[in-house]
Amino acid sequence: MSTIAVIGLVLAGFGAGLIGSTAGLASLVSYPALLGFGLPPVIANVTNTTGITAFTIGSLASTRPELRGTWHRLWPRVGVFMAFGVAGAWLLVASPPGSFEAVVPWLIAGASVLLIFREQVQNWAMRRGRQLHSAGPAFWIMLAGIATYGGYFGAAAGVILLAWLMLTNEDSLAYSAAEKNVLLGASNFAATLGFVFISDIHWAAAACIAVGGIVGSYVGPKLLRRAPERPMRLVIGLLGIGLAITLFLESLA
Repeated sequence: MSTIAVIGLVLAGFGAGLIGSTAGLASLVSYPALLGFGLPPVIANVTNTTGITAFTIGSLASTRPELRGTWHRLWPRVGVFMAFGVAGAWLLVASPPGSFEAVVPWLIAGASVLLIFREQVQNWAMRRGRQLHSAGPAFWIMLAGIATYGGYFGAAAGVILLAWLMLTNEDSLAYSAAEKNVLLGASNFAATLGFVFISDIHWAAAACIAVGGIVGSYVGPKLLRRAPERPMRLVIGLLGIGLAITLFLESLA
């Protein structure tokens, strides 16, 4: 890897950690950077999942107060996310050639829309009055679906999961966000373990994303307390939609 590539990917990881710590859509920054680095779409996605797994280190360190005393409830959910994260990883690799390239523009577009309308999604979940209960089968089925999606691609999984947790529990937003980080970290970790055996990972690129992302996820909340976070999300979301359109047109060529 050239020095420019290393610097670019570390900066992309930093940006992903920055955005992931506020908007929950780190992949909208890191995945396009890996495509620009020259990796094929599937390998870029695998490498991206490997890199962003390290972001959990920063989030766990900062949310220990929220998680204290709740691990007895979290472990079964962690198990679901690890099992179905592997399933998502297998689905990615086992899909027919070209299928991921065909679906990824729609995934990016959906993630971008969720990024732009994040508050509306969260407010919708709160207005619903938590009519579903976390002990019911619908809760676990939805968790399994989100975990599978997280292992397959992952962008917007954080927004979807946070909304679902807020809809089905009486927990505070701070705790729900902390639980989201734990569960998605488990899904990414399990998917990465699967990718080690069933796919190719560009380890150098993943390391660059990881290093930048750990720093970004640590300093992100501090910086963005003073920064106009909503306009930044709008810009990133619109860029994501532009990327989705570009990839869609390329898939037709």
